[in-house]
Amino acid sequence: MRFLLSNDDGVFAPGLMAMAEVLATLGEVTVVAPDIERSAFSSALTLDRPLRPQRLANGFIAVNGTPADCVHIALNGLLDFVPDVIVSGINAGANLGDDVIYSGTVAAALEGRFLGRPALAVSLVASHAKTLDISAYRPAAERAGELLQRWASLALPPRCLLNVNVPAGTKSSHKGFALTRLGHRNPSPPVLKLQDPRGQEVYWIGPSGEALDDADGTDFHAIAQGWISVTALDSDMTCHRADAALKHWLPATRSC
Repeated sequence: MRFLLSNDDGVFAPGLMAMAEVLATLGEVTVVAPDIERSAFSSALTLDRPLRPQRLANGFIAVNGTPADCVHIALNGLLDFVPDVIVSGINAGANLGDDVIYSGTVAAALEGRFLGRPALAVSLVASHAKTLDISAYRPAAERAGELLQRWASLALPPRCLLNVNVPAGTKSSHKGFALTRLGHRNPSPPVLKLQDPRGQEVYWIGPSGEALDDADGTDFHAIAQGWISVTALDSDMTCHRADAALKHWLPATRSC
């Protein structure tokens, strides 16, 4: 198999290195990733300046852009082959519930799926994940590898991708894989208002809100119980639950 690997933590991130190691045992891996950390960039594309891919000594390709940029240019001209699977990660930290809206890791996989390729996003759920070295990511990489070994037998619907969250720890600490739905978080806490050395107001955005919907069946619940959460995501954001209310609310409606 041929893999395209990207992430949002940057081309030197240990999670990316661990994932690349495992993919190399399964097939051919090409890494195209941001030159610096680009977390929470969602599906942003860079339109105000050119993107400059740079091949590093280890063969990885660093791009001065977002995760979605990396996958977009890789599939639309940079590579001379079509990857079998797009893999994004391993992210330093969870991508659970509403996190997927902001996540650059999920966005890289989503961009691949937009462009017609199967895709998988992988995240390590760990406290202080950004301080961990490559050894902490290897169990998650191996778990993702287990899924990829079975990939040929999976028939995902169009425009769907898999979002995988792996609890920190050894493989023996994982209970297994759990099919889950997205949970939901509470709103984020207020931003932190400070002053810079010149007396100007500055604002720091803080952490995500705590889990609001972490019921049985959610990705939050699976992780809390020691399971690896596997959630199928769809790019169709239509809220069909609102159809009935909108039909009564709109002045006139018709089926399209």
